[in-house]
Amino acid sequence: MMSRAAALAAMVVITCAAAVFAGEEPKVLLSVRMDGAAEPSAQYTIADLRALDPVTFETETIWTTGPQQFTGVPLVVLMERMGVSGGQLVAHAVNNYSVEIPVSDAVVGGPIVAFERNGAEMSLRNKGPLWVVYPYDSNPDYRTEEVYSRSIWQLDRIVIRP
Repeated sequence: MMSRAAALAAMVVITCAAAVFAGEEPKVLLSVRMDGAAEPSAQYTIADLRALDPVTFETETIWTTGPQQFTGVPLVVLMERMGVSGGQLVAHAVNNYSVEIPVSDAVVGGPIVAFERNGAEMSLRNKGPLWVVYPYDSNPDYRTEEVYSRSIWQLDRIVIRP
């Protein structure tokens, strides 16, 4: 029995090492491009998003039960990196659903592109891997149907319209 467990462990290690040495590219979770551009201006893997000084806040949502903790990159940080200060964002989900978010929503203390909920990365089945989340509990202006409609989950791309 012990030799089977050791063999299985060795196979797991070898498989992981092979993936690393094969040079597999990390999966791009978010692409951002300017309207009309053929190629994305920026692409982010989970490591890239984690490197952008993520923030964490706790809030209740209309889609979950009880307070939830979200960690992600402030939308304002992504817009600053793109040099965008006005216009509209068209946020698209994996299933091609889309919503418009005014760039004016991208403020300090505002919405984030969350990649963790309650300390764990979110699966596609669990509204992930990315979800635009506002700190609904921090400001009554964030508890409106209009803002709720902007809280797109399964986000995978943003198109910026000036």
